[in-house]
Amino acid sequence: MSAQKNQTEAVLSDHAREEIDAWLARYPENQRRSAVLGALRAVQHEEGYLSTPMMDAVAAYLRIPPMEVYEAASFYSMYELKPVGRHTIAVCDNVSCMLRGGDRIIEHIENKLGIRLGESTPDGKFYLKREEECLAACCGAPMMQVDHVYHENLTPERVDEILSKLES
Repeated sequence: MSAQKNQTEAVLSDHAREEIDAWLARYPENQRRSAVLGALRAVQHEEGYLSTPMMDAVAAYLRIPPMEVYEAASFYSMYELKPVGRHTIAVCDNVSCMLRGGDRIIEHIENKLGIRLGESTPDGKFYLKREEECLAACCGAPMMQVDHVYHENLTPERVDEILSKLES
């Protein structure tokens, strides 16, 4: 077993490798790069963000150049490249949500948590993403996604209820 493989296995958990393997099974062997988005999601779900060593481990496991992993991680808004709060809040700020009060929802969350877009609370519980252009739930506007769960037809009171139910 090569040193690189040992290092990759030490960084990636068994669960992350199982998830990556499930993504790899969907694609032909010569298209391993196709699994990069799923692999990054699996790793970030465990760690909360994508560190350089973690991205390097994903690249090694997928047997693709690290730059291809870095490019994907830095391009998509669903990936975080620095530590953030345990619960990620993304409020849609596209036109449908804004017309139905999305800007008021963002303002309410900022005031409630004492942070601005792109910041985490001092206790590390919440992270309010900078911008989320569209979460594809226009019919339920305004809406937000908290830890990959959609919440639609928001009011300030409903936001408070949702956030209060999250564990520390």
